[in-house]
Amino acid sequence: MNKIINGIQQIGIGVENAKQVFNWYRKHLGFDILVFQDESEANLMTRYTDFKIYKRIALLALNLKGGGGLEIWQFKDRIPKKSKEILLLGDLGINIMKVRSTKIDENHKIFKKLQLSILGELTSIDKLRSHFFCADPWNNLVQLVENEERFANSKSLSGGVLGAVIGVSDMHISKKFYQEFLGYDLVCLDEKGIFKDFENLPGGKNIFHRVILKHSKRAVGGFGELLGNSEIELVQVLNREPLKIYTDRLWGDIGYIHLCFDIYGMNTFKSEAKNSNFLFTVDSSDSFDMGDAAGQFGYVEDPDGTLIELVETHKVPIFKKWGLFINLKKRNPLKPLPKWIIKAMKIHRVKNDL
Repeated sequence: MNKIINGIQQIGIGVENAKQVFNWYRKHLGFDILVFQDESEANLMTRYTDFKIYKRIALLALNLKGGGGLEIWQFKDRIPKKSKEILLLGDLGINIMKVRSTKIDENHKIFKKLQLSILGELTSIDKLRSHFFCADPWNNLVQLVENEERFANSKSLSGGVLGAVIGVSDMHISKKFYQEFLGYDLVCLDEKGIFKDFENLPGGKNIFHRVILKHSKRAVGGFGELLGNSEIELVQVLNREPLKIYTDRLWGDIGYIHLCFDIYGMNTFKSEAKNSNFLFTVDSSDSFDMGDAAGQFGYVEDPDGTLIELVETHKVPIFKKWGLFINLKKRNPLKPLPKWIIKAMKIHRVKNDL
């Protein structure tokens, strides 16, 4: 097996205050495992930062209940810009982060009780699962989706990242990219119209073409069991011209900046991308060191320029104080890590605000 997608590793969020954002997601959505907190220069991302090298702080937070994590990203020597326009559903880029919920009814009741920004009532999605939308205090949209899959027991009602809602300009072309390059071969929903569950979202009363994609069957190793299954929801607005979310702004500015997949077989991905004219725009070539974690990463753009990051993880900390790390380069890529090793990451749990 020379190409494996272990799952969504994380979704990147550009913020003004990384610790403040981490504290909110730790408290309300259970992202309380701080895998690393790294300060350095983003010297490989200059293509997306006006060809300037900026200093930044990055925090990677996980929810051990299962699912992808959050990479909370903050410029240290530049004030991040907000969009000049009100972003509307269907604009090109990552619109919404999908988060798992094992107890969706309780999640909804608690969010209401806490007077968090809920955008609509609890409704059904694809006639099988319940879900609701909300916004974090910085206007990043979040969709909590009923999902019984779990890696470990947790007091949190919600789990990690399940996927993303991505605005596209041509459904046929975008669907082909996500199906062929990222392996989302299973079409779970493909409908056009005005959708009731969208109506409370900015721009949600428009006419959309909506497609939900999943993996039908896949081989996983490493952290694959923790990351679990995922889904991509593509939305194309049909009765207005969508804007590109990061027009006139930099990667790292306010909002969802990328969707990252944990993979094995970077050279195969690069070769397939080249053959399909989806060239890697960023390539760490061999290995990067991100403080306590290391690996190889690359970026490719979807047909509308949404940034997809691919990371082949080589090293992650388990017991940092004692110098104990997981070295994934020496393991069978098809063999998931033992659960006890991943659960040991609870030593990185943050119980109070940073």
